[in-house]
Amino acid sequence: MENGQNKEGQNQAEQNQEAWILQGEETLYKTYNRFPVVFERGEGLYLYDTDGKEYLDFFAGIAVNALGYGDKEYTEYIQEQAGKLLHISNYFYNMPSIKAGEKLLKASQMDKVFFTNSGTEAIEGALKIARRYGFNKGISAEKSKIIAMKNSFHGRSLGALSVTGNDHYQEPFKPLIPGICFAEFNNLDSVKALMDENTCAVIMETVQGEGGIYPASEAFITGIRALCDQYDALLILDEIQCGMGRTGKMFAWQHYPVKPDVMTVAKALGNGVPVGAFLARGKAASAMVPGDHGSTYGGNPFVGAAAEKVLDIFASRKLVEHAEEMGSYLWEKLEEIKVKYPVVKAHRGMGLLQGLELSISAGEIIRKALLKERLVLINAGANILRFVPPLVIEKKDIDEMARRLSKVMEEVVNG
Repeated sequence: MENGQNKEGQNQAEQNQEAWILQGEETLYKTYNRFPVVFERGEGLYLYDTDGKEYLDFFAGIAVNALGYGDKEYTEYIQEQAGKLLHISNYFYNMPSIKAGEKLLKASQMDKVFFTNSGTEAIEGALKIARRYGFNKGISAEKSKIIAMKNSFHGRSLGALSVTGNDHYQEPFKPLIPGICFAEFNNLDSVKALMDENTCAVIMETVQGEGGIYPASEAFITGIRALCDQYDALLILDEIQCGMGRTGKMFAWQHYPVKPDVMTVAKALGNGVPVGAFLARGKAASAMVPGDHGSTYGGNPFVGAAAEKVLDIFASRKLVEHAEEMGSYLWEKLEEIKVKYPVVKAHRGMGLLQGLELSISAGEIIRKALLKERLVLINAGANILRFVPPLVIEKKDIDEMARRLSKVMEEVVNG
């Protein structure tokens, strides 16, 4: 009888999950091809679906949940702020956003910060700084050219899409904003060929994420910094995915002897609470004036408290150093998988942002890992497995990931 009751309960839970999926398909605008799983809660490195099944998470909500799930210190802090004040508008000051801003500026060595609701909005603000800077030079539309990178990804709003170097994303929404041209990532000569006195900015990811986990070479990023200085253009570095400790430095550009004029952050900054930011220094920090930009929700007390606590926890738990250590161990384990399975063509990345390039579709691996081995992974392009786990990960979690992934690889390779 007990086994029968358990089976009946399991069937009911599965039916409930199917019902939620069906309801979601009927209710939500169809812009995602979602996997057939409904997650209900999380704890540490693990997610649980509505059937109670446990999944090891190496996705972190696309590099967002740096602290994992259910972190007590973080949760209690934002709960306390929710009981005090959620929103007041930017016509007034609020303490959480000021404190978060001070800590973010200290970590980044930038001069000014503007809080946004997302990474895409941070990119929009960065582009506006660039265009305003060119306008302020006194030659208006002439100094308005922006050089972006092929194979890049900066977001899906029209402005961010305009600097995203992927025809697949752009084509249905053209015409996009004018004055954008594209160079090849890690090819300095291709940037030199486009750079001139009309260029107001160069924008790039310090590590290309969606484009395949490609870190900038030192020669490339230092060369671009020199070109921007030569032509009085701004260097904008997109740190939305690769920032906030993920590469073993607080920001990925800190691996190099350069400094951006403008940078963007988001994702892990709020650990799931929607908050991003663009930061500026020097000549870029005063390019825009009151009335040039705004946001109803950006930097309100609630998201300010979330960002403040994330930054506090990063410092107190030394999460950046931990990410560097765990990144080295992850590299070792993924190298073992690369050597063992011929479907792996290449392995690249930095810290806890790594990728395996495959000779087959990454989607096949991801789906089997998720549904059979309860391992949550994400792709970066069609054939690259992306590994972006929470920064609180430990070696035992990496070992478990490697065990589960190896089982999937065996099945794919050996049929």
